[in-house]
Amino acid sequence: MAFEGLSDKLNNAFKKLRTKGRLTEPDVKESMREIRLALLEADVSYKVVKDFTKQVTARAVGADVLESLTPAQMIVKIVNEELCNLMGSENQKIRISSKPPTVVMLVGLQGAGKTTNGAKLAGLMKKQGKRPLLTACDVYRPAAIKQLEVVGEKLGIEVFQMGNTNPVNIAKAAVEHAKKNGFDMVFLDTAGRLHIDEALMEELKAIKREVEPTEIMLVVDAMTGQDAVNAAQSFNDLLDIDSVMLTKLDGDARGGAALSVKAITGKPIKFAGMGEKLDQIEPFYPDRMASRILGMGDVLTLIEKAEAAFDAKKAKELEERLKSNKFTLTDYYDQLVQLKSMGSMEEILSMMPGMGNMKNVQVDEKALTRTEAIILSMTPYERENPNCLNQSRKRRIASGAGVKVEEVNKLIKTYDMMRNMIRQFSGPGAKKKMKRMGLPGGGFPGMPGGFPGF
Repeated sequence: MAFEGLSDKLNNAFKKLRTKGRLTEPDVKESMREIRLALLEADVSYKVVKDFTKQVTARAVGADVLESLTPAQMIVKIVNEELCNLMGSENQKIRISSKPPTVVMLVGLQGAGKTTNGAKLAGLMKKQGKRPLLTACDVYRPAAIKQLEVVGEKLGIEVFQMGNTNPVNIAKAAVEHAKKNGFDMVFLDTAGRLHIDEALMEELKAIKREVEPTEIMLVVDAMTGQDAVNAAQSFNDLLDIDSVMLTKLDGDARGGAALSVKAITGKPIKFAGMGEKLDQIEPFYPDRMASRILGMGDVLTLIEKAEAAFDAKKAKELEERLKSNKFTLTDYYDQLVQLKSMGSMEEILSMMPGMGNMKNVQVDEKALTRTEAIILSMTPYERENPNCLNQSRKRRIASGAGVKVEEVNKLIKTYDMMRNMIRQFSGPGAKKKMKRMGLPGGGFPGMPGGFPGF
């Protein structure tokens, strides 16, 4: 996660405050010094850091905080609120034109991930019921058009291209094509450069002038830190951008761009690329990102991921089977497939409150794959009747999955524990039992539990 180092340093600063019964003004200023250093090391703009710590300090030295019985919690609350303000307070959506098509002009430096993440965004809009059209306006980078066509085909989205002709003419023709063929959104994948130059900007200005895009979205690489902020400022000065998309936020980046871009440009971050897969793009929620930075988890995003992985038909079938006290390895396998579609174990852990900074938790990312291989090495009869698995069958299954017999035994043990737990909480009085244990009455849809790999 991009903010891992920053998160650790901020939590160390808060930990020192928690050891004090009451805070004094010097205590607050010392913690602000540590927070300032942590932000600067995360490559946040110096001006942004200065303004941020000044604002937090002004609120933190107030009587309500210093006289509070839990002053450290009050300061965490203040930092959380100011981080939200720094990144834009709330999520903002793409501006939709009252007269279709909505034209989104994607701009940015070469290597920021503009082509792939622009296609991801079009894919996200398609899931929301839109009919997007991708347009290849980058006629300079070798294979740029082919790259857009490949990702477009994978997402089932049409790509408009006219070869290596004038990008301005391509953009105009794409909008006309969209109007005639019922596309309600057009994404213009414009050319990037290794650095900002006059020729690039003149071309982008010409496209803007001729097409009049509904929104100009700047795509910046979060891993470039302060360079991303400088690029954002230059693009904004010359094009007056409307929004920002951050890419590679899943990488080992310091995260300074996310905390600086909004403050420097005044333009909101609307989306974040969180991985290489074509579905790994998320709306950017400042409040959720602030919670992740402070190690408080991101339950709302975790629930949304669970709902996206949720198969209503399979869940209904599972519910009926549970009512008749049946839960087989086939059902267990279905749950693992849904869990895998939510992302990596590490990503899921980081969204759980209090778990994001637990460095001693060992996560075996390959455990799910091994578990799948073991179950798929079984016959349908064995999956439906796990009690038949004797030593001979286990050896055959282990050989087919490429694992040791001990791994098969471990899976069976985990499955038995999960089956017993489900029996306990699916019978009469289940809700009362869960309430006594402090558990919610629902949970993630279609996900009874059981996380291999921990």
